Amino acid sequence: MRGVVRGGAWSSVVIIVPAIWGYNWVVMKQGLDHSGPFAFAAWRYALGSVVLFLAMAVRGRPLQIGSFGTVIWIGLSQTAANTLFNLLALRTGPAGRSAILSYTMPFWVLAIAWPVLKERPGRLQWIATVVALLGIALIFLSGIDRWRADAAVYSLLAGITWAIGTVLTRRLLHGQRCDPLTLTSWQMLVAAIALALAALIVPERPTDWTPTFLLILGYEVLPATVLAWLLWIAMLRRMSASVASFSLLGTPLIGLLSSAALMGERPSPLEAAGMAFTLVALTLVGPVAMRQAGTPAAP
Repeated sequence: MRGVVRGGAWSSVVIIVPAIWGYNWVVMKQGLDHSGPFAFAAWRYALGSVVLFLAMAVRGRPLQIGSFGTVIWIGLSQTAANTLFNLLALRTGPAGRSAILSYTMPFWVLAIAWPVLKERPGRLQWIATVVALLGIALIFLSGIDRWRADAAVYSLLAGITWAIGTVLTRRLLHGQRCDPLTLTSWQMLVAAIALALAALIVPERPTDWTPTFLLILGYEVLPATVLAWLLWIAMLRRMSASVASFSLLGTPLIGLLSSAALMGERPSPLEAAGMAFTLVALTLVGPVAMRQAGTPAAP
């Protein structure tokens, strides 16, 4: 997408987005020490949408967007529900393992995109799917005796709702002339409104506005929301939904490593084996993602 990423920089985007979101699992876990999940997510997307709409004004981008009903569903599923379920999982489970189950998202995308978008997976994607499933299964089984069932359910729901939003986003970008910056701005605003209403209705702890929380919120708003979500939408404009989703498999690996380094969530031998399988799957699908990323987006 011209104006967001230029030329050869697309290969680095496939690395940057998983890196930002992988570390963000630790940041979100820390943020829940200062705020309830509804308010935390609402502040993240409210401030993120303000930054994005200001960017639209500076760049002279139009506010109008086609199929606004679809944009509402994207904001509710891919952004609001996905983030909320992730935060609920983090409140009751470890950061690294919550990241792993949330990133079953590529498999749900694969299942939905085939009939809805007519994106038939290639042989390499099927091989990567089997390898990644083995890796995730090993990681999940390694900590099954320590998992709370509700945390596992929340993480799986996060993956499913993100997959639904991903397919809707790809269909909107592929079927219409839709500016990724405009789409990202509106989906953030929709999510912010939904989460703010939920925060007003659902009782939760008051937000503790400490300097630490402000730093956490700064990371949530700028790299994890404005930058990463904008790049993710731009990726979906250039890649098939399933390939773009599989290119994010590095995210839970970074989440596991970050939680191990910063929160003491040390990986067991089974988890290490699972991480190796997931890395192999990422290696298999990575060249496909890079090739599609280098293809000019449809005007």
